Amino acid sequence: MNEFLWPVRIYYEDTDNGGVVYYANYLKFMERARTEWLRHCGIEQDELLREERVIFAVRSASVDFLKPAHFNDLLLISARPVKRGGASLTFEQTVYRDGVQAETLCTGRVRVACLNADDFRPRPLPARVARVVVAELQDAD
Repeated sequence: MNEFLWPVRIYYEDTDNGGVVYYANYLKFMERARTEWLRHCGIEQDELLREERVIFAVRSASVDFLKPAHFNDLLLISARPVKRGGASLTFEQTVYRDGVQAETLCTGRVRVACLNADDFRPRPLPARVARVVVAELQDAD
């Protein structure tokens, strides 16, 4: 699979009083793109919770804000796994305006931990998630 992209329209609620997207909202947009990437791969997080007692939590995030997004912009948010650990996934993510790579507004690297929902301890990735990630990483080579 190539870079997965999820569209996001900027609403007034996403902006500060100057009409510029509030910085923390970029992390929300990235979260949505990762969730939609999983869904696109046939994996629903509520099913993982119910069937395997698995949740994902952000372990670390590094974000570079390059240019501002504004009210009513249409953005594309990417989600691409770049590394698999025993109990984690690392994603590279980019926020574009006006189509893919037309204008890069923000880039990020997010590491997500796989946790047991009952005790919040790290646990191995479920087999179906690991299979999808391995396939993605092989496609990237």
